[in-house]
Amino acid sequence: MTRDHWEKIYSSRKPAETSWFRPHLELSTRWIDSVALDRSASILDVGGGQSTLVDDLIVRGFPNISVLDISETAIQRVKQRLGSASQRVTWLVEDILQAPLPAESYDVWHDRAVFHFLTQLQQRATYIRQVASAVKTGGHILIGTFALEGPEKCSGLNVMRYDAESLRAEFGSHFHPLESFHELHETPFGTTQQFLYCSFVRV
Repeated sequence: MTRDHWEKIYSSRKPAETSWFRPHLELSTRWIDSVALDRSASILDVGGGQSTLVDDLIVRGFPNISVLDISETAIQRVKQRLGSASQRVTWLVEDILQAPLPAESYDVWHDRAVFHFLTQLQQRATYIRQVASAVKTGGHILIGTFALEGPEKCSGLNVMRYDAESLRAEFGSHFHPLESFHELHETPFGTTQQFLYCSFVRV
């Protein structure tokens, strides 16, 4: 993943012109509500892009939200959308593989559609080390990727596709697997994409 690639994507397209767009990430918000029973939970949304998840978390009363994305353009557009409410959020313009995340700082790690862009073994190992370091013991992780019947490419980039067994195998012994579930995402272009979500607890 390169910064230039994603800057070009976000600079040239409105949110609803991207295949991954949903008006609201209903599945993600329900999951966060179910695991972050204490509203003071520290939440990191990895690859937040121009998602409205942060809007919905603010409305739900979560005060400790961080949004990370490699694209400065995406982050700035969301900040403009939120207006003064953006001051309640910590914004991280970073590549998740290189981001200097503080150790054991997050209760909730949410990633919808970043991990499946990591097609090299070393990239995935680095990502998982980041999760293992940054998430508190007992913290919750939700990873959303393309399922086996999902597309082989997204935004011109190759992706990995997973079933629950193969995604759980990537994360290894530091993470206790919990649920897995599928979502049939309808794109703004009238096509459908099959997503897989797996949740874990950091042990």
